[in-house]
Amino acid sequence: MRPSHHLHDHRSHAHRHAAGHRGRHGFGRSGRGEADDSRGGGRRRRVFDSGELRLVLLKLIADQPRHGYDLIRAIEELTGGSYVPSPGVVYPTLTLLQDMGQIEEAPSGGARKQFVVTEEGTAHLAEKKLEVEALFERLSQLATAHKRTDGGPIRRAMENLRAALMYRLDRDVEAETLHAAAAILDEAAQKIERL
Repeated sequence: MRPSHHLHDHRSHAHRHAAGHRGRHGFGRSGRGEADDSRGGGRRRRVFDSGELRLVLLKLIADQPRHGYDLIRAIEELTGGSYVPSPGVVYPTLTLLQDMGQIEEAPSGGARKQFVVTEEGTAHLAEKKLEVEALFERLSQLATAHKRTDGGPIRRAMENLRAALMYRLDRDVEAETLHAAAAILDEAAQKIERL
């Protein structure tokens, strides 16, 4: 089956990653996988090497037919939002999986091309079963770590505190009021230290 037009546009990019521009493990000179679209401060983290990402995408497609956007969202959900692969790596990887005969376009009338796993892809997943399980366990751990360190309630409380301070202190305030506000903050800090 012919690749979709969108995937065809990425073919040269995909083969560049597949050939001389790869590191020892697959992606770029660092040899690591695609960076995430970090939600929290712009820091880019490497999560998978290229071979690992291919296995993750292949397993997700084996679970149910999917298109590129579905795969991006599925990985985002599996990691609790801590890792979001970019289209610039997902679509070339789908092209590689097609070229390797492990996925093919599903016959559908939709605007987006969905992919299904082939017999060769199913056999490859069976051969790599333990590695696939380890990769999905890593995704689950990312979600757990993200949930533990997200700090959403803390950020909300700090914004509330900031707003209250600005509202209360953004006017002529007596020294006694300033000292009272400082005492409340000091007391809160001490309670947090004792948690």
